[in-house]
Amino acid sequence: MKLGVYGGAFDPVHNGHLVLVSECREQLGLDAVWLVPCGSPPHKDPQQMADANARIDMLELATAGDPQLVVCRIEVDRPGTSFTVDTLDTIAGNNPECELFLLLGADSVNDLVNWHQPERICELASIVAVNRGQETGKTPVPGCRIHHVSMPALEITSTDIRRRIQNSLPVRHLVPRAVEAFLAEQPVYA
Repeated sequence: MKLGVYGGAFDPVHNGHLVLVSECREQLGLDAVWLVPCGSPPHKDPQQMADANARIDMLELATAGDPQLVVCRIEVDRPGTSFTVDTLDTIAGNNPECELFLLLGADSVNDLVNWHQPERICELASIVAVNRGQETGKTPVPGCRIHHVSMPALEITSTDIRRRIQNSLPVRHLVPRAVEAFLAEQPVYA
């Protein structure tokens, strides 16, 4: 089974995330994609992020009705810093029949060499460099298997969505309708 792994803050999940997953699934023939919201990322202050359960609720709403998209709580449930290498190692150990593909924006692929144990990441999974309108990623990590996927350039960011909500601006068409309704009812970014 070809399994895509797509991690991030998803603070909040938006349509750009879903287009990326859809393009990777289609272009690489992935059987499923696990969306992995980070628990305690090494590059962000968890106190500055929305509550993990709210982020998971939004992911569940955004992926409802698509059995090939699975929200995976592995990083949220694991204490300590959320390193991609640990997540991939756990997924590979629990699913030895799966061929893993780590979905990354091209900008992240360029920075992969600076991640925690990048060589091990490349041993555990093929890297998918998604071109979101910028130069396709390359990495100096030896032995790294890279697949390239192109997607439409969408200028949607979680930061902008949070700003829009805080300023009472609409987020329609930026997030799935169910996520929009959730955000209207819950003071996640108030």
